[in-house]
Amino acid sequence: MPNKSKLLFVVGMAVVLAQNVYSQEQNNGYVASFLQQNELRILNDFKDFLSIPNTAAKAGDQQKNAEWIVDYIGRRGFTSQIVRAGGAPYVIAEKMVPGAIKTVLFYVHFDGQPVIPENWANPPFEPTLRAGTVEANSPIIPWPAEGTEIDPKWRLFARSAGDDKAPIIGLMAALDAMSAAGVSPSINIKLILDGEEEKGSPTLEGILKTYDGQLQSDLILFCDAPLHQSGRRQLVYGMRGSMTLELTTYGPARPLHSGHYGNWAPNPTDTMIRALASLKNEDGSIAVKGYYDDVPKPSEAERAAIARIPSIDVQLQDELALASRERTDKRIEELVMEPAIVVKGFQAGGVGSKSRNIIQPTAKASLNLRLVKNQTPKGVERKLEAHFRAAGYHVVNAEPTLEDRRKFAKILNMDWRHGGYGAFKTPLDSAESEKLVSILNAIDGKPTMQTPTLGGSLPIVLFEENLSAPIIVLPIANHDNNQHGRNENIRLQNLWDAIGIYAAVIEKYGSE
Repeated sequence: MPNKSKLLFVVGMAVVLAQNVYSQEQNNGYVASFLQQNELRILNDFKDFLSIPNTAAKAGDQQKNAEWIVDYIGRRGFTSQIVRAGGAPYVIAEKMVPGAIKTVLFYVHFDGQPVIPENWANPPFEPTLRAGTVEANSPIIPWPAEGTEIDPKWRLFARSAGDDKAPIIGLMAALDAMSAAGVSPSINIKLILDGEEEKGSPTLEGILKTYDGQLQSDLILFCDAPLHQSGRRQLVYGMRGSMTLELTTYGPARPLHSGHYGNWAPNPTDTMIRALASLKNEDGSIAVKGYYDDVPKPSEAERAAIARIPSIDVQLQDELALASRERTDKRIEELVMEPAIVVKGFQAGGVGSKSRNIIQPTAKASLNLRLVKNQTPKGVERKLEAHFRAAGYHVVNAEPTLEDRRKFAKILNMDWRHGGYGAFKTPLDSAESEKLVSILNAIDGKPTMQTPTLGGSLPIVLFEENLSAPIIVLPIANHDNNQHGRNENIRLQNLWDAIGIYAAVIEKYGSE
């Protein structure tokens, strides 16, 4: 084995061993005792929940999930209601505790990304256990019967297993463990469960404005996102904002035979490729004029926090079989603090057995834009539209007429999808943060990582604008959970660890 490969192997094995030791030590005391007797019951509950389809674009799916949640949490003493503000349902709930003087609001979402079932190794809404990842050809584990020993390294595969139904199961199991041990919560618990996060939470602001009185709290915990790639527990203090842009370019009014018309009729595919290529420089940075003008530099506290985080770029590059990285000038924790433009998809005819020798009338692309603090959706819109106009495109925001297509050679339809929101960032050294870090460190004596920003997006800025409580993100899922993609999964140890984390917060946060 070459020296570099040996080094990567040793580093990778050290990380795996550290993950296992870390996780095994974490679940101690009454939570560990509870899990020994109730792992299968918790898994069966999770299986029932994951079996309910929850594709964000299908409104009827979310109502069924909301009704299941109301029944499930009601058995733990929550009073709840299903509410709407013109879109998908949300569940708002609370469990008031006599004598508690602190209230924590937990945010979780229960909708999921669309699925392409034929791409999955097992049906996405038929939860399946495997000994490890699909990519490693891990075998399927028959669903355990009563008395079967459950290996914490097993993974549960289903849409939303990692993003984001697990926290609902984990929170309720934490309360069950506390009840079984006679441990009282130190806080009043409020929940806001989002049924439309995966399409941008377009009506969330209406929910927050209508029900702000019921949602007031001393702290808001966003229970979403994965752990650091090292597997270590972390708190997160920033999330990028998100926007979706759909682009269309235009060619002939009807499909044309590519042999008869190639070299003569402009191809909208070529036009789209040039438009997309103009967005990035060779080094991977964004080429749009002024795009970085509003981006803040990392603070000294953020730089210090990043320096304390173990570097995983080399290990991750090897794990993902990448010969290179798009940006090599900074480590991943720094790069996710910058804005990003990602081409989510491109459509212009077929490929393989579906390809045809034609020049299409249109080509389409879907872009995901990740925003950072100080960037606004409107500001991003202006800069991108100015960029394309400067490149010679006739920019429109609606379907052009045939007269427009006869008049303008390079038409670009920019369809900004509703639901875009800005980024969130909060200080690492607040009193709430210090208290949470202390509680989590006390679980097992291991230090909790404080991560300035994660690359993903959550609608936290809407809570910041409409509610007054401080906000921190508390992730639980394994970093390799394939969220949003095929074969989404959660490692069982991550779920068991989450139960211990939630129990610690609920037991200790309200104590002086």
